[in-house]
Amino acid sequence: MTEIYAVSAAPHIKQKISVQSVMWQVVLALTPALLAAIFFFGIRSLFLTVYGVAAAVITEAIIQKLRRIPVTVTDGSAVVTGILIAFNISSAAPWWIPVVGSVFAISIGKQIFGGLGHNPMNPALLGRAFLVASWPTLMTANWKATTPIKHILESSINGLKELPSNIPAVITSATPLGAAKALRDTTQISRDMAETVMNKLADMDTIRELFWGNIGGCLGEVSAGLLLLGAAYLAYKHIIEWRIPVSYIGTVFVLIFIFGGINGLFSASILLPVFHIFAGGLILGAFFMATDLVTSPVTKQGRIIFGIGCGIITVVIRLVGGYPEGVSYSILLMNIAVPLIDKFTVPKIFGEV
Repeated sequence: MTEIYAVSAAPHIKQKISVQSVMWQVVLALTPALLAAIFFFGIRSLFLTVYGVAAAVITEAIIQKLRRIPVTVTDGSAVVTGILIAFNISSAAPWWIPVVGSVFAISIGKQIFGGLGHNPMNPALLGRAFLVASWPTLMTANWKATTPIKHILESSINGLKELPSNIPAVITSATPLGAAKALRDTTQISRDMAETVMNKLADMDTIRELFWGNIGGCLGEVSAGLLLLGAAYLAYKHIIEWRIPVSYIGTVFVLIFIFGGINGLFSASILLPVFHIFAGGLILGAFFMATDLVTSPVTKQGRIIFGIGCGIITVVIRLVGGYPEGVSYSILLMNIAVPLIDKFTVPKIFGEV
């Protein structure tokens, strides 16, 4: 059984915790959000998750057999990867999407580098990036919109008679982040009107539904509240700590407050940064992916830099990029920078000038 040691100055004290216990506790922390996905999107959510987990576990076992090394699928790391792959797709996705994503994540994102502990990037996010690049329509369209959020999106444009007929169709057929992106990119209405609709979109009714999960989107976007419940459990168990999530989410809040408006700096409603935090995959990414023990910095200062970098890239992609969401790519890009961050943030040896 692999043991985990706390990275600190001597003396080094062994903790009574193993890779297996950490991974299965992460699975436990993700379970409430999975139950919410099943509740809102139906039993198909469970099937897609099972397909992703089964593909990840089988792929890892086969590769380890071929490499003639001990098979470690019982440690739960492949299970976590399979769940996170499923959490990054729509409930309307074909059954083979999580299977292909999990196979790619385990084989190319993990085992090709030597297995757990050697992978430079988060395997689940690498799998998602591969799926988006290969089947962009299946990954970014056909969202299953739930009734409450659809009514909220419709109410945000009621009374605005000057809107072209195609704008309401675009807004009400998209996810909340997709609707916000459509408003920023449209040239068919004035900036003042787009700002008005944006502020109506990011109101307390929308944020309430985003928190509880009655929205369209990926399985892992379904309930920010239950994801936060799982994250609180991991923090209580000292499996994750505050620096990466707080610096990540805090950076997004500040930058959206400054640049998120359509009509210039600081023009957005104060609720718009909150909308961006709860919409999309930010909560899932900040607490369950960016905090990955293998692909995040080991130094305290480095974790803050890592979180700030994730936040900056996420906001840039959301506001001016081609996709409405930027969480996955931001974490992957910062994963690559982790060795450099660690190199320049290692504390000096005691007594060294």
